[in-house]
Amino acid sequence: MQAMILAAGRGVRLKPLTDKLPKPLVRVGGETLVERHIKNIAAAGFESVVINTAHLGEKIRDRLGDGTRFNIPIVYSDEGEQALETGGGIANALPLLGDDPFLVVNADIYCDVPFDAQLDLNRALVHLIMVANPEHHPDGDFTAEELNLPGQQRYTYSGVGYYHPKLFTHEQRIFPLVEVLRKSIKDQTITAEVFSGTWFDIGTGGRLHEANKYALSVV
Repeated sequence: MQAMILAAGRGVRLKPLTDKLPKPLVRVGGETLVERHIKNIAAAGFESVVINTAHLGEKIRDRLGDGTRFNIPIVYSDEGEQALETGGGIANALPLLGDDPFLVVNADIYCDVPFDAQLDLNRALVHLIMVANPEHHPDGDFTAEELNLPGQQRYTYSGVGYYHPKLFTHEQRIFPLVEVLRKSIKDQTITAEVFSGTWFDIGTGGRLHEANKYALSVV
């Protein structure tokens, strides 16, 4: 199985830090977010990593190279200065990802979600890793019923999911991933599981501080 890291976002809410530094290269616990993901992906036995880039993408490529030092090949899907959003970014990278299901990880999360290179989607087209709703997103993204999970509560998408390329039939070039997920929910081609371990969404300076505080406490 191949993996993809979504790394094309501008990180507007982390300004001025991200004026000259792409968000995937922000450090938590002394290590950049994207390098931590790559190491975990490689350790889990994935074949290669596709990374999409846009704003300051050359700094990501310069930092990571071809993946030799991580023992996993890295290839890049360059979107130029106009990022294609989460759904468009994945669709644009499909020629690099092949015809089989693949893992997608948001670069701007810090987590201990175990990546599974042997995961079988069965008859589903997408399998999402969900988390309990954090304080900054109390209403969550989807209901348990929508995800074919037991209970009545709502959950937040962790930024980790497994996708079949057949899912991406969107006619637009630039679109958010949620549009594809809503269609999958309607078509009943979605499954999910809930992760209860370490997870931080590094969306603001305050959340970056909290993630660093945690990471340094467990060293």
